[in-house]
Amino acid sequence: MREFIEKMRKRDMVIDIDEPVSADMQAPKMAATTDKLLFFHNIDGGRAVMNLTASRTSLSVALGIDGKQIVKTLADAKFDGKVVQDGTLPMKKPDLSHLPIMHHFPKDAGKYLTSAIVFSRFDGVENASIHRMLVLDDHRVAARLVEGRHTHVMHRKALAKGEKLPIAVTIGTHPAVTFASCTRVPTGMELGYAAELLGGEIRVRKCSNGVLVPDAEIVLEGFIGPDLTDEGPFVDITGTYDPVRRQPVIEFTGMYTKPDFIYHGILPGGDEHKVLMGAPYEPKIYRAVAGVTEVRNVVLTKGGCGYLHAVIQIKKSTQGDAKNAIMAAFAAHTSLKHVVVVDEDIDPCDPNDVEYAVATRVSGDRDIMVITGVRGSSLDPCQLEDGTNVKVGIDATMVLGREDEFSRATW
Repeated sequence: MREFIEKMRKRDMVIDIDEPVSADMQAPKMAATTDKLLFFHNIDGGRAVMNLTASRTSLSVALGIDGKQIVKTLADAKFDGKVVQDGTLPMKKPDLSHLPIMHHFPKDAGKYLTSAIVFSRFDGVENASIHRMLVLDDHRVAARLVEGRHTHVMHRKALAKGEKLPIAVTIGTHPAVTFASCTRVPTGMELGYAAELLGGEIRVRKCSNGVLVPDAEIVLEGFIGPDLTDEGPFVDITGTYDPVRRQPVIEFTGMYTKPDFIYHGILPGGDEHKVLMGAPYEPKIYRAVAGVTEVRNVVLTKGGCGYLHAVIQIKKSTQGDAKNAIMAAFAAHTSLKHVVVVDEDIDPCDPNDVEYAVATRVSGDRDIMVITGVRGSSLDPCQLEDGTNVKVGIDATMVLGREDEFSRATW
């Protein structure tokens, strides 16, 4: 992570803050005002960063991929990087009070770990994914485990055998590792994917409970047992409060920190949260759309919370290609709510350009698809009581054979 911070510094994308800052909402408020990396050198006596990858430019730096080629390059990923074991990790008694863990919004249930990657291992299968964690005391947290996701499934399997799920939590990893942990990959391939993104290899160390972790500023090892407690309210990707749920308790049994560790906090509903929620899905949508038409780019937009809205750029061969692209996108990412398909001359990253396409190339009776009674995102406040939602697809492409009537004048 430190090497990445220095790369960002050389690009004038780091704001150093030397004056004392509070972890109680002050630092999160500051992160909400910029997409530059904020480096707090005195946050409640410690050090921390926010907005590590809060823009597509910073994500490009993190992955070492040209910004215009990120989605296409990631769509061709093989998940075949080499994971090399490099010894064990020394642990001490856990004490979360030593970390500048943040309280983000007034109605939050308390202090939350937001960048923590949970590495779990059970029956020879490994997994890595980010889970928000409400601090309960100096060695326990309540973790939001989304039902059906891999950590939740592994936890249930462990409990069914009368065992606890061994886990290790890392904070302050290289953002390529964080990105890999946010991506839907073949089972157990998150570390292999991270290695691929980092050039082909990643070194890991073993915790005392057998879980493997990559280089990190902070590592917490422990177990997820049968105990449940209230978790929430907490602000999620839409900027609205998630409700209170009964969630599993993680008990930490060990803690490792670098001597001068740098804590990493992600602002809930902020730009970094949106990048990490949306960008990992773009290659999946790209591959799905490539199966029905010639796709050029896929963008999950910031205004769509980085998760609910997609703009898909295609090269049409037949008049129905855009609608096929819409259906492929909805199938690939079931949380999508609205999809706009545009031509090659429209920049999918430019909201004004996309709106122009909608304004000049859409006939409402012909180019808008409305699909009712389908599964959507549980994070969408519009979700109906039965768990379904309404999806809308917009074909904002030119009519084939009439391009001269729609093409913009150029010099």
